[in-house]
Amino acid sequence: MTRLVVVGNGMVGSRFVEDVLAADAAGRFDITVIGAEGCEPYNRVLLSEVVAGKHDLSALTLPTPRSERLTTLRGTHSIRLDLEDRFVETSDGARVRYDRLVLATGSDARVPRLPGLRHRDSLTSGVHALRTIDDAREIVAATLNACHAVVLGAGVLGMEAACGLARRGVAVSVVHPAAALMERQLDEDASRVVESALAGLGIEQHVGRGAVEALTDDGRLTGLLLDDGTVLPADLLVLATGTVPSTGLATSAGLAVERGILVRDDLSSPTDHRVAAIGDCAQPPEGGGGLVAQGWEQSRRLAARLCGAPTPSAAAPSTVSDVVRLKAHGLDVVTMGVCGSQRADDPAQRTLRLSDPELGRHVEVVVSGGLLVGATCVGAGAVAAELVTTYTRRTPVPADPAYLLLSALTPRLGGATVSPVDLPDGTTVCRCNGVTKGALVACVHDGAATVAEVAAATRATTGCGGCTDDVCALLDALSTPTPRPRTSPTTARPREDDVTKGKHMIHSAETAGS
Repeated sequence: MTRLVVVGNGMVGSRFVEDVLAADAAGRFDITVIGAEGCEPYNRVLLSEVVAGKHDLSALTLPTPRSERLTTLRGTHSIRLDLEDRFVETSDGARVRYDRLVLATGSDARVPRLPGLRHRDSLTSGVHALRTIDDAREIVAATLNACHAVVLGAGVLGMEAACGLARRGVAVSVVHPAAALMERQLDEDASRVVESALAGLGIEQHVGRGAVEALTDDGRLTGLLLDDGTVLPADLLVLATGTVPSTGLATSAGLAVERGILVRDDLSSPTDHRVAAIGDCAQPPEGGGGLVAQGWEQSRRLAARLCGAPTPSAAAPSTVSDVVRLKAHGLDVVTMGVCGSQRADDPAQRTLRLSDPELGRHVEVVVSGGLLVGATCVGAGAVAAELVTTYTRRTPVPADPAYLLLSALTPRLGGATVSPVDLPDGTTVCRCNGVTKGALVACVHDGAATVAEVAAATRATTGCGGCTDDVCALLDALSTPTPRPRTSPTTARPREDDVTKGKHMIHSAETAGS
Protein backbone atom coordinates (compact mmCIF):
# COMPACT_ATOMS: atom_id res chain seq x y z
CA MET A 1 0.00 0.00 0.00
CA THR A 2 1.17 3.53 -0.81
CA ARG A 3 0.90 5.89 2.13
CA LEU A 4 -0.86 9.07 0.99
CA VAL A 5 -1.00 11.90 3.53
CA VAL A 6 -3.19 14.95 3.01
CA VAL A 7 -2.59 18.01 5.17
CA GLY A 8 -5.81 19.99 5.26
CA ASN A 9 -9.40 18.80 5.64
CA GLY A 10 -11.22 21.79 4.20
CA MET A 11 -13.27 22.13 1.03
CA VAL A 12 -10.39 21.15 -1.27
CA GLY A 13 -8.59 18.62 0.92
CA SER A 14 -11.75 16.63 1.65
CA ARG A 15 -12.77 16.76 -2.02
CA PHE A 16 -9.36 15.44 -3.04
CA VAL A 17 -9.75 12.45 -0.72
CA GLU A 18 -13.17 11.76 -2.21
CA ASP A 19 -11.74 11.98 -5.74
CA VAL A 20 -8.88 9.60 -4.90
CA LEU A 21 -11.20 7.02 -3.35
CA ALA A 22 -13.40 7.17 -6.45
CA ALA A 23 -10.47 6.84 -8.87
CA ASP A 24 -8.42 4.30 -6.89
CA ALA A 25 -10.14 1.16 -8.16
CA ALA A 26 -7.04 -0.93 -7.41
CA GLY A 27 -7.07 0.12 -3.75
CA ARG A 28 -3.40 1.08 -3.81
CA PHE A 29 -3.59 4.04 -1.39
CA ASP A 30 -3.81 4.09 2.39
CA ILE A 31 -4.90 7.66 3.16
CA THR A 32 -4.37 9.77 6.26
CA VAL A 33 -5.87 13.25 6.50
CA ILE A 34 -4.58 15.76 9.04
CA GLY A 35 -7.06 18.56 9.73
CA ALA A 36 -6.49 21.45 12.11
CA GLU A 37 -10.21 22.07 12.70
CA GLY A 38 -12.04 19.65 14.94
CA CYS A 39 -15.22 19.49 12.85
CA GLU A 40 -16.34 17.82 9.65
CA PRO A 41 -15.49 19.67 6.41
CA TYR A 42 -17.88 22.55 5.75
CA ASN A 43 -18.69 25.06 3.05
CA ARG A 44 -16.54 28.06 3.93
CA VAL A 45 -18.07 30.06 1.06
CA LEU A 46 -21.36 30.29 2.96
CA LEU A 47 -20.00 31.63 6.26
CA SER A 48 -21.43 35.07 5.46
CA GLU A 49 -24.84 33.42 5.16
CA VAL A 50 -24.44 32.22 8.76
CA VAL A 51 -23.68 35.79 9.86
CA ALA A 52 -26.84 36.91 8.03
CA GLY A 53 -28.92 34.25 9.80
CA LYS A 54 -29.90 32.58 6.51
CA HIS A 55 -28.14 29.30 7.38
CA ASP A 56 -27.26 27.70 10.67
CA LEU A 57 -23.83 26.19 11.14
CA SER A 58 -25.03 22.61 10.71
CA ALA A 59 -26.29 23.40 7.20
CA LEU A 60 -22.73 24.06 6.02
CA THR A 61 -21.45 20.51 6.58
CA LEU A 62 -20.22 18.88 3.38
CA PRO A 63 -20.60 15.22 2.43
CA THR A 64 -17.57 13.37 3.80
CA PRO A 65 -16.00 10.22 2.35
CA ARG A 66 -15.97 6.96 4.29
CA SER A 67 -13.53 4.12 3.68
CA GLU A 68 -11.62 1.46 5.58
CA ARG A 69 -8.50 2.86 3.90
CA LEU A 70 -9.09 6.38 5.27
CA THR A 71 -7.95 7.74 8.62
CA THR A 72 -8.88 11.32 9.51
CA LEU A 73 -7.12 13.16 12.34
CA ARG A 74 -9.37 16.10 13.23
CA GLY A 75 -8.30 18.91 15.52
CA THR A 76 -4.66 18.06 14.81
CA HIS A 77 -2.11 20.69 13.77
CA SER A 78 0.77 19.85 11.45
CA ILE A 79 3.82 21.59 12.90
CA ARG A 80 6.76 20.19 10.91
CA LEU A 81 7.43 18.56 7.57
CA ASP A 82 10.58 16.48 7.03
CA LEU A 83 11.20 15.98 3.30
CA GLU A 84 14.21 13.72 3.76
CA ASP A 85 12.64 11.19 6.16
CA ARG A 86 9.18 11.79 4.66
CA PHE A 87 6.98 12.44 7.67
CA VAL A 88 4.67 15.11 9.04
CA GLU A 89 4.98 15.86 12.74
CA THR A 90 1.74 16.81 14.50
CA SER A 91 1.05 18.94 17.55
CA ASP A 92 0.61 15.84 19.72
CA GLY A 93 4.12 14.61 18.88
CA ALA A 94 3.10 11.93 16.36
CA ARG A 95 5.03 11.39 13.14
CA VAL A 96 2.80 10.52 10.20
CA ARG A 97 4.92 8.95 7.47
CA TYR A 98 4.09 9.29 3.79
CA ASP A 99 5.07 8.08 0.35
CA ARG A 100 3.02 10.82 -1.29
CA LEU A 101 2.09 14.10 0.37
CA VAL A 102 -0.59 16.58 -0.69
CA LEU A 103 -0.73 20.01 0.93
CA ALA A 104 -4.21 21.52 0.98
CA THR A 105 -3.64 23.96 3.81
CA GLY A 106 -5.78 26.70 2.27
CA SER A 107 -5.37 30.32 3.24
CA ASP A 108 -5.61 32.49 6.34
CA ALA A 109 -7.39 35.77 6.88
CA ARG A 110 -5.13 38.71 6.19
CA VAL A 111 -4.82 40.95 9.25
CA PRO A 112 -3.60 44.48 8.37
CA ARG A 113 -0.69 45.98 10.26
CA LEU A 114 -2.92 48.49 11.97
CA PRO A 115 -2.20 49.82 15.47
CA GLY A 116 -4.71 48.54 17.98
CA LEU A 117 -5.86 45.45 16.05
CA ARG A 118 -3.85 43.12 18.26
CA HIS A 119 -3.69 42.90 22.02
CA ARG A 120 -0.74 40.83 23.16
CA ASP A 121 -0.73 37.72 20.92
CA SER A 122 -4.33 37.76 19.71
CA LEU A 123 -6.85 40.05 18.08
CA THR A 124 -8.22 42.82 20.26
CA SER A 125 -11.53 42.00 21.92
CA GLY A 126 -14.26 43.01 19.49
CA VAL A 127 -12.10 42.43 16.39
CA HIS A 128 -12.90 39.37 14.26
CA ALA A 129 -11.84 37.86 10.97
CA LEU A 130 -14.37 35.79 9.01
CA ARG A 131 -12.52 32.74 7.79
CA THR A 132 -13.56 29.77 9.92
CA ILE A 133 -16.72 28.35 11.41
CA ASP A 134 -15.51 29.52 14.85
CA ASP A 135 -15.12 33.06 13.47
CA ALA A 136 -18.73 33.02 12.24
CA ARG A 137 -19.94 31.70 15.59
CA GLU A 138 -18.10 34.45 17.48
CA ILE A 139 -19.40 37.22 15.19
CA VAL A 140 -22.98 36.02 15.56
CA ALA A 141 -22.57 35.99 19.35
CA ALA A 142 -21.07 39.50 19.27
CA THR A 143 -24.10 40.90 17.40
CA LEU A 144 -26.29 40.23 20.43
CA ASN A 145 -24.73 43.15 22.30
CA ALA A 146 -23.09 45.21 19.53
CA CYS A 147 -24.32 48.78 19.07
CA HIS A 148 -22.25 49.63 16.02
CA ALA A 149 -20.25 47.37 13.70
CA VAL A 150 -17.60 48.33 11.17
CA VAL A 151 -16.59 46.12 8.26
CA LEU A 152 -13.08 46.86 7.04
CA GLY A 153 -12.84 45.96 3.37
CA ALA A 154 -15.62 45.94 0.79
CA GLY A 155 -14.72 43.10 -1.50
CA VAL A 156 -17.22 40.29 -1.97
CA LEU A 157 -16.84 38.96 1.59
CA GLY A 158 -16.97 42.42 3.15
CA MET A 159 -20.15 43.32 1.30
CA GLU A 160 -21.81 40.06 2.28
CA ALA A 161 -20.75 40.49 5.91
CA ALA A 162 -22.04 44.07 6.05
CA CYS A 163 -25.43 43.12 4.63
CA GLY A 164 -25.59 40.14 6.99
CA LEU A 165 -24.91 42.29 10.04
CA ALA A 166 -27.50 44.84 8.92
CA ARG A 167 -30.01 42.01 8.51
CA ARG A 168 -29.45 41.20 12.18
CA GLY A 169 -30.38 44.77 13.12
CA VAL A 170 -26.88 46.05 13.86
CA ALA A 171 -25.88 49.55 12.73
CA VAL A 172 -23.10 49.01 10.16
CA SER A 173 -20.43 51.12 8.50
CA VAL A 174 -18.20 49.93 5.64
CA VAL A 175 -14.67 51.28 5.21
CA HIS A 176 -12.92 50.64 1.90
CA PRO A 177 -9.70 52.36 0.73
CA ALA A 178 -10.26 51.84 -3.02
CA ALA A 179 -12.27 54.27 -5.14
CA ALA A 180 -14.97 51.64 -5.81
CA LEU A 181 -16.65 48.93 -3.79
CA MET A 182 -15.69 45.44 -4.99
CA GLU A 183 -13.18 47.13 -7.30
CA ARG A 184 -12.06 43.82 -8.81
CA GLN A 185 -15.60 43.36 -10.15
CA LEU A 186 -17.09 46.88 -10.28
CA ASP A 187 -15.98 50.15 -11.83
CA GLU A 188 -16.82 53.46 -10.18
CA ASP A 189 -20.13 53.91 -12.01
CA ALA A 190 -21.38 50.48 -10.92
CA SER A 191 -20.06 51.13 -7.42
CA ARG A 192 -22.13 54.32 -7.12
CA VAL A 193 -25.28 52.31 -7.82
CA VAL A 194 -24.31 49.73 -5.19
CA GLU A 195 -23.52 52.50 -2.72
CA SER A 196 -27.04 53.87 -3.19
CA ALA A 197 -28.49 50.41 -2.57
CA LEU A 198 -26.40 50.02 0.59
CA ALA A 199 -27.64 53.36 1.88
CA GLY A 200 -31.18 52.08 1.36
CA LEU A 201 -30.29 49.18 3.66
CA GLY A 202 -29.07 51.60 6.31
CA ILE A 203 -25.39 50.81 5.76
CA GLU A 204 -23.03 53.78 6.00
CA GLN A 205 -20.08 53.79 3.60
CA HIS A 206 -16.64 55.39 3.63
CA VAL A 207 -15.32 54.63 0.14
CA GLY A 208 -11.83 55.83 -0.76
CA ARG A 209 -10.97 56.08 2.93
CA GLY A 210 -8.42 53.98 4.75
CA ALA A 211 -8.19 53.01 8.41
CA VAL A 212 -5.35 54.46 10.47
CA GLU A 213 -5.86 52.95 13.92
CA ALA A 214 -8.20 50.72 15.88
CA LEU A 215 -9.11 52.63 19.03
CA THR A 216 -9.21 50.61 22.25
CA ASP A 217 -9.85 50.96 25.93
CA ASP A 218 -8.31 48.42 28.28
CA GLY A 219 -7.81 45.91 25.47
CA ARG A 220 -11.30 46.29 24.02
CA LEU A 221 -12.30 47.93 20.73
CA THR A 222 -14.07 51.29 20.96
CA GLY A 223 -13.74 52.73 17.47
CA LEU A 224 -11.84 53.12 14.22
CA LEU A 225 -9.84 56.18 13.16
CA LEU A 226 -9.87 56.92 9.41
CA ASP A 227 -7.24 58.72 7.34
CA ASP A 228 -9.48 61.80 6.97
CA GLY A 229 -9.71 62.19 10.75
CA THR A 230 -13.17 60.63 11.07
CA VAL A 231 -13.68 58.47 14.15
CA LEU A 232 -16.24 55.71 13.79
CA PRO A 233 -17.56 54.32 17.07
CA ALA A 234 -17.43 50.54 17.00
CA ASP A 235 -17.70 47.67 19.43
CA LEU A 236 -17.50 45.10 16.61
CA LEU A 237 -14.96 45.18 13.78
CA VAL A 238 -15.05 42.53 11.04
CA LEU A 239 -11.89 42.22 8.97
CA ALA A 240 -12.59 41.44 5.31
CA THR A 241 -9.19 42.48 4.00
CA GLY A 242 -8.33 39.44 1.92
CA THR A 243 -6.46 36.22 2.50
CA VAL A 244 -2.88 34.95 2.40
CA PRO A 245 -1.93 31.39 1.39
CA SER A 246 -1.06 29.19 4.35
CA THR A 247 2.52 28.27 3.46
CA GLY A 248 4.27 28.09 6.83
CA LEU A 249 4.67 24.31 6.82
CA ALA A 250 6.05 24.30 3.26
CA THR A 251 8.39 27.22 3.85
CA SER A 252 9.95 25.74 6.97
CA ALA A 253 10.51 22.45 5.14
CA GLY A 254 12.38 24.16 2.29
CA LEU A 255 9.79 23.78 -0.48
CA ALA A 256 9.78 26.44 -3.18
CA VAL A 257 7.37 29.19 -2.09
CA GLU A 258 6.57 32.62 -3.48
CA ARG A 259 3.13 33.98 -2.62
CA GLY A 260 1.91 30.38 -2.52
CA ILE A 261 3.53 26.95 -2.72
CA LEU A 262 4.98 26.71 -6.21
CA VAL A 263 3.76 23.75 -8.27
CA ARG A 264 4.24 22.58 -11.84
CA ASP A 265 1.47 21.90 -14.35
CA ASP A 266 1.03 18.44 -12.78
CA LEU A 267 0.64 20.16 -9.35
CA SER A 268 3.84 18.63 -7.94
CA SER A 269 6.46 20.74 -6.17
CA PRO A 270 9.61 21.52 -8.20
CA THR A 271 11.55 20.91 -4.98
CA ASP A 272 10.22 17.39 -4.34
CA HIS A 273 8.10 15.45 -6.82
CA ARG A 274 6.55 13.39 -3.99
CA VAL A 275 4.86 16.54 -2.67
CA ALA A 276 1.93 18.29 -4.36
CA ALA A 277 -0.17 21.30 -3.40
CA ILE A 278 -3.75 22.22 -4.37
CA GLY A 279 -6.26 24.91 -3.52
CA ASP A 280 -5.61 28.32 -2.01
CA CYS A 281 -2.16 27.40 -0.71
CA ALA A 282 -0.87 26.48 -4.19
CA GLN A 283 0.64 28.74 -6.83
CA PRO A 284 0.24 26.98 -10.21
CA PRO A 285 1.79 28.34 -13.43
CA GLU A 286 -1.52 29.96 -14.46
CA GLY A 287 -1.87 31.67 -11.07
CA GLY A 288 -4.44 31.21 -8.33
CA GLY A 289 -7.96 32.49 -8.75
CA GLY A 290 -8.87 32.35 -5.05
CA LEU A 291 -12.15 30.56 -5.78
CA VAL A 292 -13.01 27.03 -4.74
CA ALA A 293 -13.82 25.88 -8.29
CA GLN A 294 -10.14 26.04 -9.23
CA GLY A 295 -9.16 23.95 -6.20
CA TRP A 296 -11.77 21.33 -7.05
CA GLU A 297 -10.55 21.16 -10.64
CA GLN A 298 -6.99 20.67 -9.34
CA SER A 299 -8.26 17.94 -7.03
CA ARG A 300 -9.75 15.99 -9.92
CA ARG A 301 -6.60 16.30 -12.02
CA LEU A 302 -4.23 15.29 -9.22
CA ALA A 303 -6.37 12.35 -8.12
CA ALA A 304 -6.50 11.08 -11.71
CA ARG A 305 -2.72 11.41 -12.11
CA LEU A 306 -1.91 9.59 -8.88
CA CYS A 307 -4.36 6.79 -9.64
CA GLY A 308 -3.34 6.37 -13.27
CA ALA A 309 -6.79 7.36 -14.52
CA PRO A 310 -7.43 9.55 -17.57
CA THR A 311 -6.67 13.12 -16.58
CA PRO A 312 -9.69 15.42 -16.98
CA SER A 313 -9.07 18.57 -18.94
CA ALA A 314 -8.70 21.77 -16.97
CA ALA A 315 -11.95 23.67 -16.59
CA ALA A 316 -12.06 26.85 -18.59
CA PRO A 317 -11.89 29.77 -16.16
CA SER A 318 -14.38 31.75 -18.22
CA THR A 319 -17.08 29.13 -17.68
CA VAL A 320 -16.47 28.11 -14.09
CA SER A 321 -14.41 30.19 -11.78
CA ASP A 322 -15.11 33.84 -12.56
CA VAL A 323 -18.88 34.17 -12.24
CA VAL A 324 -19.33 36.12 -9.00
CA ARG A 325 -22.77 36.28 -7.43
CA LEU A 326 -23.01 38.40 -4.28
CA LYS A 327 -24.80 36.52 -1.51
CA ALA A 328 -26.20 39.55 0.27
CA HIS A 329 -29.70 40.18 1.59
CA GLY A 330 -31.24 43.15 -0.24
CA LEU A 331 -28.39 43.55 -2.73
CA ASP A 332 -28.36 41.97 -6.19
CA VAL A 333 -24.92 41.97 -7.85
CA VAL A 334 -23.65 39.47 -10.44
CA THR A 335 -20.45 39.82 -12.45
CA MET A 336 -18.62 37.58 -14.86
CA GLY A 337 -15.50 37.63 -17.01
CA VAL A 338 -14.08 41.00 -18.00
CA CYS A 339 -15.34 43.54 -15.47
CA GLY A 340 -14.23 46.15 -12.95
CA SER A 341 -10.46 46.58 -12.69
CA GLN A 342 -9.94 43.64 -15.09
CA ARG A 343 -11.10 45.75 -18.03
CA ALA A 344 -8.36 46.82 -20.41
CA ASP A 345 -8.17 49.01 -23.49
CA ASP A 346 -8.70 46.26 -26.03
CA PRO A 347 -9.93 47.44 -29.45
CA ALA A 348 -11.39 43.98 -30.07
CA GLN A 349 -13.79 44.41 -27.16
CA ARG A 350 -17.01 46.41 -27.36
CA THR A 351 -18.66 47.63 -24.18
CA LEU A 352 -22.31 48.66 -23.82
CA ARG A 353 -24.00 49.78 -20.66
CA LEU A 354 -27.26 50.86 -19.10
CA SER A 355 -26.88 52.80 -15.87
CA ASP A 356 -29.89 54.04 -13.94
CA PRO A 357 -28.79 54.92 -10.37
CA GLU A 358 -32.21 56.27 -9.38
CA LEU A 359 -33.74 52.82 -9.90
CA GLY A 360 -30.67 51.06 -8.50
CA ARG A 361 -29.92 49.43 -11.84
CA HIS A 362 -26.65 49.09 -13.76
CA VAL A 363 -25.99 46.61 -16.56
CA GLU A 364 -22.82 46.41 -18.62
CA VAL A 365 -21.84 43.84 -21.25
CA VAL A 366 -18.47 43.31 -22.94
CA VAL A 367 -18.43 41.40 -26.23
CA SER A 368 -15.58 40.24 -28.44
CA GLY A 369 -15.47 37.93 -31.42
CA GLY A 370 -19.23 37.44 -31.36
CA LEU A 371 -19.20 36.18 -27.74
CA LEU A 372 -20.02 37.67 -24.37
CA VAL A 373 -16.68 37.95 -22.54
CA GLY A 374 -17.84 39.91 -19.52
CA ALA A 375 -20.81 41.47 -17.78
CA THR A 376 -21.78 43.44 -14.69
CA CYS A 377 -25.35 43.39 -13.37
CA VAL A 378 -26.55 45.42 -10.39
CA GLY A 379 -30.22 45.32 -9.45
CA ALA A 380 -31.12 43.35 -12.56
CA GLY A 381 -31.59 39.74 -11.55
CA ALA A 382 -33.50 38.60 -14.63
CA VAL A 383 -30.97 39.90 -17.14
CA ALA A 384 -28.12 38.57 -14.95
CA ALA A 385 -29.55 35.07 -15.17
CA GLU A 386 -29.76 35.31 -18.95
CA LEU A 387 -26.26 36.71 -19.29
CA VAL A 388 -24.76 34.00 -17.07
CA THR A 389 -26.32 31.38 -19.35
CA THR A 390 -25.03 33.15 -22.46
CA TYR A 391 -21.57 33.55 -20.95
CA THR A 392 -21.06 30.07 -19.53
CA ARG A 393 -22.49 28.30 -22.59
CA ARG A 394 -20.53 30.61 -24.96
CA THR A 395 -23.67 31.32 -26.94
CA PRO A 396 -23.10 33.68 -29.89
CA VAL A 397 -24.45 37.15 -29.18
CA PRO A 398 -26.72 39.13 -31.54
CA ALA A 399 -25.06 41.14 -34.29
CA ASP A 400 -26.17 44.20 -32.36
CA PRO A 401 -25.15 43.40 -28.75
CA ALA A 402 -27.51 46.13 -27.50
CA TYR A 403 -30.18 43.42 -27.60
CA LEU A 404 -28.44 41.87 -24.58
CA LEU A 405 -29.63 44.86 -22.54
CA LEU A 406 -33.26 44.76 -23.61
CA SER A 407 -34.50 42.46 -20.86
CA ALA A 408 -33.18 44.97 -18.35
CA LEU A 409 -35.62 47.46 -19.86
CA THR A 410 -38.68 45.42 -20.76
CA PRO A 411 -39.23 41.74 -20.00
CA ARG A 412 -41.49 41.53 -23.07
CA LEU A 413 -38.64 42.51 -25.37
CA GLY A 414 -35.84 40.60 -23.70
CA GLY A 415 -37.85 37.48 -23.07
CA ALA A 416 -38.48 35.69 -19.81
CA THR A 417 -35.63 33.97 -18.03
CA VAL A 418 -35.39 30.36 -19.13
CA SER A 419 -36.56 27.99 -16.42
CA PRO A 420 -34.02 25.30 -15.47
CA VAL A 421 -36.76 22.77 -16.27
CA ASP A 422 -36.68 23.85 -19.93
CA LEU A 423 -32.89 23.68 -20.32
CA PRO A 424 -31.29 20.92 -22.40
CA ASP A 425 -29.96 18.00 -20.36
CA GLY A 426 -26.38 18.90 -21.24
CA THR A 427 -26.62 22.38 -19.71
CA THR A 428 -24.41 22.92 -16.67
CA VAL A 429 -26.53 23.99 -13.70
CA CYS A 430 -23.90 23.85 -10.94
CA ARG A 431 -20.84 25.54 -12.43
CA CYS A 432 -18.62 24.99 -9.38
CA ASN A 433 -18.93 21.22 -9.69
CA GLY A 434 -19.80 20.84 -13.38
CA VAL A 435 -23.19 19.19 -12.68
CA THR A 436 -25.56 19.16 -15.65
CA LYS A 437 -29.32 19.32 -15.68
CA GLY A 438 -29.38 15.73 -16.96
CA ALA A 439 -27.34 14.53 -13.98
CA LEU A 440 -29.71 16.29 -11.60
CA VAL A 441 -32.76 14.78 -13.29
CA ALA A 442 -31.21 11.31 -13.11
CA CYS A 443 -30.40 11.87 -9.43
CA VAL A 444 -34.04 12.75 -8.67
CA HIS A 445 -35.28 9.75 -10.65
CA ASP A 446 -32.94 7.61 -8.54
CA GLY A 447 -34.75 8.74 -5.40
CA ALA A 448 -33.22 12.06 -4.26
CA ALA A 449 -36.05 14.22 -2.92
CA THR A 450 -34.31 17.09 -1.09
CA VAL A 451 -31.52 19.54 -1.80
CA ALA A 452 -29.36 17.77 0.79
CA GLU A 453 -29.85 14.42 -0.96
CA VAL A 454 -29.05 15.95 -4.35
CA ALA A 455 -25.94 17.57 -2.87
CA ALA A 456 -24.76 14.27 -1.39
CA ALA A 457 -25.21 12.47 -4.71
CA THR A 458 -23.98 15.10 -7.18
CA ARG A 459 -22.20 17.83 -5.14
CA ALA A 460 -24.51 20.46 -6.66
CA THR A 461 -25.10 23.48 -4.33
CA THR A 462 -21.97 22.68 -2.26
CA GLY A 463 -19.85 25.42 -3.88
CA CYS A 464 -20.91 29.05 -4.05
CA GLY A 465 -24.57 28.09 -3.59
CA GLY A 466 -25.65 30.11 -6.62
CA CYS A 467 -27.39 27.14 -8.22
CA THR A 468 -29.60 26.37 -5.20
CA ASP A 469 -32.69 28.10 -6.63
CA ASP A 470 -32.34 26.18 -9.90
CA VAL A 471 -31.95 22.87 -8.07
CA CYS A 472 -35.03 23.65 -5.97
CA ALA A 473 -36.99 24.50 -9.12
CA LEU A 474 -36.02 21.18 -10.69
CA LEU A 475 -36.95 19.29 -7.54
CA ASP A 476 -40.34 20.99 -7.39
CA ALA A 477 -41.05 20.33 -11.06
CA LEU A 478 -39.92 16.70 -11.00
CA SER A 479 -41.78 15.90 -7.80
CA THR A 480 -45.09 17.28 -9.11
CA PRO A 481 -47.18 14.42 -10.51
CA THR A 482 -48.17 14.73 -14.16
CA PRO A 483 -51.93 15.40 -14.34
CA ARG A 484 -53.94 12.50 -15.69
CA PRO A 485 -56.12 13.18 -18.74
CA ARG A 486 -59.75 13.83 -17.98
CA THR A 487 -62.14 10.96 -18.48
CA SER A 488 -64.00 11.37 -21.76
CA PRO A 489 -67.80 11.21 -21.78
CA THR A 490 -67.68 7.92 -23.64
CA THR A 491 -65.44 6.27 -21.04
CA ALA A 492 -67.26 3.75 -18.92
CA ARG A 493 -68.00 4.93 -15.38
CA PRO A 494 -66.08 3.13 -12.63
CA ARG A 495 -67.84 0.49 -10.66
CA GLU A 496 -69.19 1.43 -7.25
CA ASP A 497 -66.70 -0.82 -5.43
CA ASP A 498 -63.80 0.88 -7.30
CA VAL A 499 -65.07 4.30 -6.17
CA THR A 500 -65.30 3.08 -2.59
CA LYS A 501 -61.77 1.66 -2.81
CA GLY A 502 -60.48 4.94 -4.25
CA LYS A 503 -62.03 6.96 -1.42
CA HIS A 504 -60.38 4.65 1.07
CA MET A 505 -56.97 5.16 -0.60
CA ILE A 506 -57.40 8.95 -0.55
CA HIS A 507 -58.30 8.87 3.14
CA SER A 508 -55.23 6.72 3.88
CA ALA A 509 -52.92 9.05 1.95
CA GLU A 510 -54.27 12.13 3.75
CA THR A 511 -53.80 10.43 7.11
CA ALA A 512 -50.23 9.42 6.27
CA GLY A 513 -49.37 12.97 5.25
CA SER A 514 -50.85 14.65 8.30
